[in-house]
Amino acid sequence: MIIKAVIHGAEEGGYWAEVPALPGCVTEGDNLEELKSNLREAIVGWLEVYNEELGKNVSSADELLELAV
Repeated sequence: MIIKAVIHGAEEGGYWAEVPALPGCVTEGDNLEELKSNLREAIVGWLEVYNEELGKNVSSADELLELAV
């Protein structure tokens, strides 16, 4: 899966990033390496929570379909 993130310089130093496709998925880091590591964790965590919540909201009459594009 490829997900795009927007990286910003933080006023107090370091960086912060947001993932437009995943509302509320943001993180920060003191340097780019730390930011990339934190960003990966933030995305994985966001997707895990989303998948758990999606599973709770699917009734037995609904069908869940996963597509790779």
